[in-house]
Amino acid sequence: MEKAVNGLVVNGTTSHTSTIIPNGDTAMHDPAPEELERELPIVMDGQIPLGELVSRLSQSMYAELTELAETMPQMSDAARKRFIADWVVKIKRQVVKLYAIAKWSRDASVVQKAMNITAFLMDQNRQFEEAIMGLKYCRDGLDPARLRNHDLLTSLDVLTTGTYRRLPTCIKELIIPTTPLTDEEVAKTLTDIEDAMRYRLRTSEIVPWEMSQYRIADGRVFFVASRLFEASLCLRGAAKNDGWFFVNVEFLFKVGGDQTGMQAEFPRTPTGALKHNITEEANARLGFYLPPDQPPPPGVEAPPRPELPEGVVDAPLVRVFNFFQMMSLSYQLEILWYQAERIRSLGWAEFLTVEMTNNRRKLVVSYWVRKPPPPGQPSAAQARNRMPLLGGKLSVSIVQVKEKIGRKAMRSPKARVLAELQERSKLEQARPSDDVENLRFDVQWEPEPGALGVTLRPEDVHIPPEQLRIDPNDLDFESLIRGVIRRHTEGIMQFLQAQLVRGALTRNVFSAPGEITFVSDGVAPSLHVHLCADEMVKVTVDPRTGRLTLRDTGDLAAAGRGPRFAAISDRLNDSPWRLPEALIRLRLTTITDLAEQKVQYLGLQSFRERNFAPEELTKLGPDARGTLYIQLANFPSHYLVLVITDNDYRYALINVKVQQATMYNDMIMEDIGWLNVRRIHGDEFSVEAGPGPEPVTGQKRKREDGMGVAAGEQYSTSFRLETKVLRELYAYCCARVAYTKVEQQFKLRGIPYIHVHSTVNTAAPELAHIQSSLARSIPALCVLSSDILSGAPAAEAAMPNIRVIPLNWWSSDQAKVVTCVKLKYVQQPIGKRASGTSVIRPSKRIIYDTREAIVSFLSDDVDKCVDEFLEEWARVSKMVVIAREIAQMSTRYLWTDVRLLSFDLQTVEFAYASDYTLSLTCTDQLSSVGGSYHLRFGRIEPDDDVLMQIDGEGAPLPAHNPHEDVEPYMRSLLRHGRLSNALHRLVGLLRETLPIVAELEDIRATATRAGRAVDVFAKSAGWFRILYGDLRHALDFRLMAGARVVVLDGSHSLFDDSADAHAAIRHLGGAKFAPVSFRDNTGALQPIPGFQGLVQDAIKAAISHGVSGRFAPIDIGVICDVAAVRIVGRMLYQKVFEKLAAT
Repeated sequence: MEKAVNGLVVNGTTSHTSTIIPNGDTAMHDPAPEELERELPIVMDGQIPLGELVSRLSQSMYAELTELAETMPQMSDAARKRFIADWVVKIKRQVVKLYAIAKWSRDASVVQKAMNITAFLMDQNRQFEEAIMGLKYCRDGLDPARLRNHDLLTSLDVLTTGTYRRLPTCIKELIIPTTPLTDEEVAKTLTDIEDAMRYRLRTSEIVPWEMSQYRIADGRVFFVASRLFEASLCLRGAAKNDGWFFVNVEFLFKVGGDQTGMQAEFPRTPTGALKHNITEEANARLGFYLPPDQPPPPGVEAPPRPELPEGVVDAPLVRVFNFFQMMSLSYQLEILWYQAERIRSLGWAEFLTVEMTNNRRKLVVSYWVRKPPPPGQPSAAQARNRMPLLGGKLSVSIVQVKEKIGRKAMRSPKARVLAELQERSKLEQARPSDDVENLRFDVQWEPEPGALGVTLRPEDVHIPPEQLRIDPNDLDFESLIRGVIRRHTEGIMQFLQAQLVRGALTRNVFSAPGEITFVSDGVAPSLHVHLCADEMVKVTVDPRTGRLTLRDTGDLAAAGRGPRFAAISDRLNDSPWRLPEALIRLRLTTITDLAEQKVQYLGLQSFRERNFAPEELTKLGPDARGTLYIQLANFPSHYLVLVITDNDYRYALINVKVQQATMYNDMIMEDIGWLNVRRIHGDEFSVEAGPGPEPVTGQKRKREDGMGVAAGEQYSTSFRLETKVLRELYAYCCARVAYTKVEQQFKLRGIPYIHVHSTVNTAAPELAHIQSSLARSIPALCVLSSDILSGAPAAEAAMPNIRVIPLNWWSSDQAKVVTCVKLKYVQQPIGKRASGTSVIRPSKRIIYDTREAIVSFLSDDVDKCVDEFLEEWARVSKMVVIAREIAQMSTRYLWTDVRLLSFDLQTVEFAYASDYTLSLTCTDQLSSVGGSYHLRFGRIEPDDDVLMQIDGEGAPLPAHNPHEDVEPYMRSLLRHGRLSNALHRLVGLLRETLPIVAELEDIRATATRAGRAVDVFAKSAGWFRILYGDLRHALDFRLMAGARVVVLDGSHSLFDDSADAHAAIRHLGGAKFAPVSFRDNTGALQPIPGFQGLVQDAIKAAISHGVSGRFAPIDIGVICDVAAVRIVGRMLYQKVFEKLAAT
């Protein structure tokens, strides 16, 4: 291995072995890569374990899942799905990031190795730079070096004689050893000197009382000054003028607190240069009045030695005591200074200043040091409440005190008597050359007035003297400064507690017992301020920075409020005197946050502020400190307002209106009502008049007995808002608004109403799933059918009382209103919808209980529920009347083939003849013309057995009712007169016109199959026409009174101005249905040639076919019974067709 000139290994130390090869060279052993890696320094700067990231993410996911499990059951299904989807997306992003980090962590070992190599190279570079600087220092130091002159005489002696002739005496004494003393001589010498010291100390030497405890051993005397030092001295000889000399000293102190490095910095027993200096100074003081040990060199005049005045006795032990006392106290003071400086290096540097006087006898420490404010013009509040730049000062100084008599004396009476006896016996009439200096530590604490904006009274900052005493057995400046800061903090906290309890701003909030609690346990005293419910905030002063700090009491759910507390603390430390105001704002914010959290759990929409003018907010009362507006989902203009007062919530229901004419669309409170929450647990609510404006027309609320409660009542538990209570409050507000809107509609129509309570559910069983815990405590509205149905059709069909009940006000679904009407007479529904159950629902808005004959009308729009009810009632009542009349026609009019087929309150379907059916539905019942009807004609389809019998003959054609063509004309018949009479006329007309329309349908079908151009259509309800292919000739069929039909030439009218026409009218007894005009416009048609003869031929042909009945031919046609119209009409049509074809 190659070595440097100084014997060290070149380029540092290495543990690699070398091998000597045969030619004498040294070969280095190549180390393995693992050995090289072990020599690299380990650098972990900026790296964290992957497991910690995985642990944090898993704990965060678990915490959020736990919160979801608690909060999601209160959400709606849609909100729950949306929230889960958002949460999954957020967690997926975190997991993907963690996955990417896990991928990157595969290269962590490579990155770690690269960082280690970088650190190794940086260390090598540092060594190179230090070597360069060392070489430069050597070069600079060798320049002034000079060799001494050559000793030519000694060199000649050595060369001539071979030895030294001029060897110095000191070298001879150094080389030639002296004869050592024997053990007996050493023991005798020590005994003699101990006797001399003992005799001298007891007879003539002045020993300070503080060093009166001494022992003599090993040829020296050991003086012990309690809590100061232990020094050992020895006499130079037994002669009277031989003085003392210093041997050793040990300072009696013990470093407390963190002792890292303290023993090496401050040893109790001095060594080395320090002991050398102490030895010289101690010997100088001991021999201050003694002659020098050696005379000065020749030619040198020694300085004059101090001489004792006459009557003064030398007291060297007093001087050495004073010296070691000062050394011990100074040593302890230096230790305290060092501890203070080390505290500054541990993060206190910006807030703690340490100063030492030039004489090193006083240590001044200032704590809670603040930076001076930036230059500029301060605000008025800052100028008025100017804060000092520090919190206080702690000074430790070494002072000399005079001996006192009494309780404050430093020596006991016994010690004073012994000291006096010693002086009398040893000094006689003389006095000592030096007096004992009574030194001690003086610790002073000076809190700065106005620190943190607080001016403390003297008793608030009083600290016992024993807490400020420096204990040499436990030198711990950190505990001393922390004790002072703790007492200062206690005084500040007690002042703030009194301010919060008695202050004008906070007296109403924090004066109750337990609201402000002073806690002196832990690191720093603090105030526990109760904000609301279970929310507490801890107000304390940071011992290090002296800044007011607001912290939560440790609830895990409050982890998100840390930044808010930090922001409040930052603003508060700029103006600490605003702490009461800050706590009031924090309390208000916390209460609002808790209430808003409850609202979010329920999935409701809330606002902390709305665009109200300041004068509008005064309507909520003078004690309102904050508000939370919960918008009713089904009623956007209404809000449940949580009014935050000094002691509890107050709850109001308001109705707002947006003023579109203002610049910012300001809102005004049109109506306000206060809620008594105490009634919730008794299943009773009340709405009482508030201080707002008078209700507008249509919005004045009805007040029942027992509903009004004083607005000052409060909930029993302060600011403990239960989710269930909030849900019931919200539901009640929705119910109150829904009832108010219904009442407004009644008032606008002048309909009187009353509130009724019910213990049974009169609504349909199908609505049983729509319920609330408050449903039974909410009264229903009851109106008289004679009032609400006044002027409505079929008002007589309803029983006297009608109940109106809002629904769905407790849920997030759209609010509904159900109106329950009991019918006087029951017409059992029949048909497909009415089979198998006693409750049917013919439409979305109607539910019918056939057993109780109760019809429930559902309205989705609360604002229009009365209109919708009247419309539905008009439809349902007419259907009920129609169904009843149809059911009675078979017996009343002996129409045995008229039968009711289907009835479900919305539609009535019946057969008016054979298999011919008619379905009736009411529409537009609230229109200005009184509504209309929709008629749908049909046929009864044959059953399966009939279909099987005719299956071999070909598939049957779809059943067709020819009355479909007259549906527009038949529809208007039901709108004239009473419904029962109009229905009778309609059914009679259908039965009488059925042969006509049936025959015309057969003629049309036959003509279609034969390819003839014939058009058949209706002119009115009882007037039908066959238009031949030339479009110039037509044959009319018109129904007459007495179930008779006139078949006439279409170019003529029954009201022609001719004698024959008038004779025919008189013969027929007049037309059953007169047209609107006296004369039809038939100018486009031409008379059928030879029509009278064709009529006679047709009658004869009909008689030959066996048709019986009455026939009356007239000039323009023929009159016959309804029963014979089919044969007569067919024959006449055929004759006319043949005639026209022949021409």
